[in-house]
Parts: sequence; structure tokens; C-alpha cells
Amino acid sequence: QVQLVESGGGLVQAGGSLRLSCAASGRTFDSLALGWFRQAPGKEREFVAAIGWSGTNTWYVDSVKGRFTISRDNAKNTVYLQMNSLKPEDTAVYYCAADSKIAAATMTRRVEYDDWGQGTQVTVSS
Repeated sequence: QVQLVESGGGLVQAGGSLRLSCAASGRTFDSLALGWFRQAPGKEREFVAAIGWSGTNTWYVDSVKGRFTISRDNAKNTVYLQMNSLKPEDTAVYYCAADSKIAAATMTRRVEYDDWGQGTQVTVSS
């Protein structure tokens, strides 16, 4: 099992930036595929971004392409989500997720991830 702790959320004005971090422990970090998901009030948790074991391959939901960047630092056991040009519709609780067996074709699917963090709130004001 992997323990995940997110940080970096907060309140920001539209057009601003935030960087989320997710620190992992409990399993060899470079064996993990990692994803970011978000859940707005009254909505289902949705995929935002994912990164493969090597960091070479990344996936994004269309609504954040060109604005968000996922990256990982295997030396620090940490995955990041750099969020630029934030919009009010980006407001949500953001969750980090990890899995050691997920296939590339299913990296965007919430149900494929076994381990989850507690979430960090991101609020974008207009």
C-alpha cells in the first residue's frame, strides 16, 4: 500500500497559478504510475492528469491541456501538478492517486487506481 499526502492547494484569482505536490511513501516510487483527479461539489471525481513510471508519458483531460503540467521527481518521491491560467471551473478538491499495475490504456480511469491521498482544496475566484 502507498501513502499519499497532497499539499499546495489554496485560494487564487482567475488567471493565477498554483503548484500541487503529492509525497508518496510505502512503496518503491519509481514503480508507480501517478494521477491527479478532482471533485467539485455535487460532481463525480474526474481525471485531470497522469504520468507513467518513467515520467516520459503523460495524459491530460482536454480542459486542462496547455494550462496544467504533471511531473515527477523520483529522488524526492513526489509528483507535482503545475496549474497555470486557472479558471473558476477548476475549483475542486484535488486528489493524488497511485498504482503499481495500471496499464497505459487505463491511466485516465479512476477505478484503476488503488491508493489515494486525502485531497487538497483549490478555489479559483472570478
